Amino acid sequence: MRVAMTARVLVTPDYDEASPPRYFLKRSYADAVLAAGGIPLVPAYGAPIAELLDQADAVVVTGGAFDIDPSAYGEERREACGPAKDERTRFERGILEGALQRRLPVLGVCGGMQLLNVVRGGSLHQDIRSEIDGALEHEQKTPSTQVAHAIDVVPATRLAAAAACSQGALEVNSTHHQAVKRVGEGLVVSARSPDGVVEAIEDPALPFVVGVQWHPEQLAGSAWNAAIYRQLVAAAEGRRA
Repeated sequence: MRVAMTARVLVTPDYDEASPPRYFLKRSYADAVLAAGGIPLVPAYGAPIAELLDQADAVVVTGGAFDIDPSAYGEERREACGPAKDERTRFERGILEGALQRRLPVLGVCGGMQLLNVVRGGSLHQDIRSEIDGALEHEQKTPSTQVAHAIDVVPATRLAAAAACSQGALEVNSTHHQAVKRVGEGLVVSARSPDGVVEAIEDPALPFVVGVQWHPEQLAGSAWNAAIYRQLVAAAEGRRA
């Protein structure tokens, strides 16, 4: 008889320095992992990364209201670049590097996608509005549970496989002011917005390494966005089989 397996998914938290300082994770991330059949695990910064990854079958690197310091991709900070969270970025970088080395399934969401690109040697537009002529508004004023613009998905990619269950146009939410500029080594672009901004990347050489610039977990009624998390969990369970 086949033994049922449940993938353990490491989901990175954000933090603030209020008194007292606290970690926090938007519930939508945990709910998306649970709905896909996984168990979300939330680590603490400073915990031994190797031991954390020993307990994980997959990783989700989440987004947040901060930027990666441009020194991480060899650039000087420009005026429009936002504040950094260096402790969080160091921790998540270590998690990503370890997960990629172990060939663990990885999903990078929003800032998590940007960090994935930087870890692979890529760079970022520090501010879309000031660097990309004719760009759409990528910081929507409506709630992130609503879509903001369409995307064009590249055929024969993992993202295209998730999007195959869509019954209409592929639309996403948009809550970022930075974007992938130079694509990192081994990564391919799997979606763009109509203005050419990179909306998704993936590594076709690994079992599942995908980055999306939007927040699929916020679009709970969208079957194809839920399918992205199902792909992650399925890849994790396949690794354990």
